[in-house]
Amino acid sequence: MSSSGGRRKAKHEEHEEHVNHERWLVSYADMLTLLFVLFVVLFSMSSVDQKKFAELAAGLSEGFGASSVAMTGNVSNLEGAGQSTNVVPIDPGTNPGDGSTGTEDMTKEQKEAVERAIRAASRKQASANAKAATKEVENLKEIEKKIADALAAAKLLNQVKFTINERGLVVTVVTNEVVFAGNRAELRPGGRKILGTIAPALAQLPNNIEVDGNTNQLKATTSFYPSGWELSAARASTTVRYLVNHGLAKDRMSAVGFSDTKPLIDPKDPRAVTMNRRVDVVVLTRLNAEQAALLPAAAGNDAKLHTGTTTAQAEARAKAEAGTTESTTETPATGSTTVPHD
Repeated sequence: MSSSGGRRKAKHEEHEEHVNHERWLVSYADMLTLLFVLFVVLFSMSSVDQKKFAELAAGLSEGFGASSVAMTGNVSNLEGAGQSTNVVPIDPGTNPGDGSTGTEDMTKEQKEAVERAIRAASRKQASANAKAATKEVENLKEIEKKIADALAAAKLLNQVKFTINERGLVVTVVTNEVVFAGNRAELRPGGRKILGTIAPALAQLPNNIEVDGNTNQLKATTSFYPSGWELSAARASTTVRYLVNHGLAKDRMSAVGFSDTKPLIDPKDPRAVTMNRRVDVVVLTRLNAEQAALLPAAAGNDAKLHTGTTTAQAEARAKAEAGTTESTTETPATGSTTVPHD
């Protein structure tokens, strides 16, 4: 029995594993899923925010100076439901890069009208620049009076000269052995006293301050510096350092050395030896270059080198001018001349 049973077991054969003939459906489903995701991504990237597109179109319309239906927010959908738009013709005589409008197709009268408008705009701008320059001169004269008042109180007014030029108010301190010794850049007591007197007035200003060092035209060799360039720059730097230590903001200051390249007076003049050897403290104007160029003309006589005018002197001069005006004015009722009051 046992042997026959063993033979039956030996004859038993295992069944073949069942083969799944539908496995391709899994791969096919994965591919469809990926394609679906791809098209969703492409669709989301192609969607347009019409409001933002309209804002962009309006900005471009203003920039190019043209308007159309397409440039006013009436944009069409991507699906193709287009809306009618007006095509703006471009003038062949117009250069889009230079902002011009082209006048080739204009009549003579139209061209003259354009030229008149340009001239009127230029006159308006010139008038505005002149007013700005006049106002700036008034401001610079007020600064001059404050500095002159301080110098007069210290009996140092004759040690400093003033000028108004395209850079602003120039306060000229003639060295002449008062500010610096010959061939040296160390401040002497007299120089420290002058700079210490004008520093409080300068510290209250919003303007930037430039200090220029200048040497005279003598051909004498410098003992402690290679040339006049280093000497003039060292004197300017010493002056800046002193002013910073007396209340002026460091970020408003600058130092420049000019050696003998910017003489104050003709080098042939006997006074050039002392006058051209100087330090200039420049209260820089805050006007633009076009307006600043008008400062010398607006300043009149103050554009020349002059002694500072104190507040008392300015008031006395104003009263004298007012009195002169009144003395030459006739009274309408009697035709007589008005006599100024004491």
